Amino acid sequence: MRAFFRYGEHVAPRRAGRVAFDLWFSAPPRMPELPVPAGGEPFEVLAQGHVVRGMTWTSPGFETVAAQPPQPPAGVVYLVHGWGGRGSQFGALVEPLVEAGFRVVMFDAPVHGDSDHGPAGPRRTSGVEFAKALDAVFCRFGPAEAVVAHSMGTISTYLAMRFGWLGTERLVFVAPMVQFGSLLDQFQQALGFGPRTRRAMERNVDEFVGVRVQEFDARVQAARVERHPTLVITDRGDRQTPYAEVVDFAETINAPLITTEGLGHRKILRDPDVVRTIVEFLGGYAAQEDEVFAGSSA
Repeated sequence: MRAFFRYGEHVAPRRAGRVAFDLWFSAPPRMPELPVPAGGEPFEVLAQGHVVRGMTWTSPGFETVAAQPPQPPAGVVYLVHGWGGRGSQFGALVEPLVEAGFRVVMFDAPVHGDSDHGPAGPRRTSGVEFAKALDAVFCRFGPAEAVVAHSMGTISTYLAMRFGWLGTERLVFVAPMVQFGSLLDQFQQALGFGPRTRRAMERNVDEFVGVRVQEFDARVQAARVERHPTLVITDRGDRQTPYAEVVDFAETINAPLITTEGLGHRKILRDPDVVRTIVEFLGGYAAQEDEVFAGSSA
């Protein structure tokens, strides 16, 4: 493959760029289902004409699936997974949030988990399709008290807030993907293609996604939506989301940063201390203001 890209860089950069684009947006194998608490109600919504599936939990006494679901006392929390993930990654958060009085809504993005593919086809999707799926789920269950997003779900959440109907009071970003460009740098280095191929690939990305590569950045998108109380949590050793970028992101949006050690990119979602921190932030931010989450732990 590296030989192909070396050749293509000089002879056919447009073709090489298209191949790189196809590789980049090919959906990974679907993650197996992970354990979630009993008592959840499955649901389906249409996003861009395709079925998105998910589960919802709520405190006893509230109907979980209805045309216009009644709102539990603490509001609705939406859980948004990232590239290659699925909703059940957030299983450890469900019971604590329900016990705190929230309705919990998780879903699988197009070509992920149990959901169908989106308009891009059975083997391809994008952060924009993620955002439109979130927007469709939001339209089903109503205003959000909070959105908890992991990895690429961070940018997808901002896109749904900017271009869709999604509104929320608070945000929690766990292991957030900050900058598309840095991941593309890693991809370019791994495959060994040059600048001409990169430019051709980026043109394909711009056309496919509808958002320029330079704008697929959490800091850029955050500046274009209303600011909300936000908590950022990441692991210092996360190999998929560079720590320095997350620190810069948290500083840019003036959000407290909680740093963990040894949890990596995915295990962080099921860590008891992380779960407790998220629930406390969502349940107590208004009352406690900055007493607990005043600064960053780096």
